[in-house]
Amino acid sequence: MQNTIREVIESRTSVGKYQADYQLEAGCIEELVRLANLSPSAYNLQNWRFIAVQSNDGKQALQQAAYGQPQIMQASVTFIVCGLTQGQTFIKETLALSVEKNVMPAEVATAWEDAVEQSHASNEELQRDEAIRSASLAAMTMMLAAKGMGLDSGAMGGFDGQQVSQTFQLADNEIPVMLITIGRAQKDNWSQKIRKPVSEVLSFA
Repeated sequence: MQNTIREVIESRTSVGKYQADYQLEAGCIEELVRLANLSPSAYNLQNWRFIAVQSNDGKQALQQAAYGQPQIMQASVTFIVCGLTQGQTFIKETLALSVEKNVMPAEVATAWEDAVEQSHASNEELQRDEAIRSASLAAMTMMLAAKGMGLDSGAMGGFDGQQVSQTFQLADNEIPVMLITIGRAQKDNWSQKIRKPVSEVLSFA
């Protein structure tokens, strides 16, 4: 593991070429998801799901939905990061463990459940926004976790969402937000691309 979160962030690059013979064990994949699952989400909805595409058949199907991009076949695993809508239907179950473990009072959980019911139930735009926000936070956590474990990753937005949903049988309330390829990079990947200066992206109010 690398020493600090700063080192992880500064050394992470977006990888497009992987060592095709490098394989991740199931325990490593589960650890990546465990760490991603620690990401923040509104009302602690945890409105995400991860599909680890690792089999050859799965990779071929996903590659077809991703316009033939070769890194899906090369990477050890590609995660389909899904955001979940309809949070009002599962928040009670999601918060129950925090109440049981005395992390939050039952009355606070009930208040959150009521708030999500009122704000989400008839607002599909909010549901979608929350699903994409949460899944994106979890995806970034996963990429940083991968780098901290000595792995490389790349985020992919180039795919046919409808085809991914159909091929991998996503539920009606699941949105395929992005793909995350993870494995060991080949040596001929680009270095981290140059970022804008802080003065150009920061303002104070």
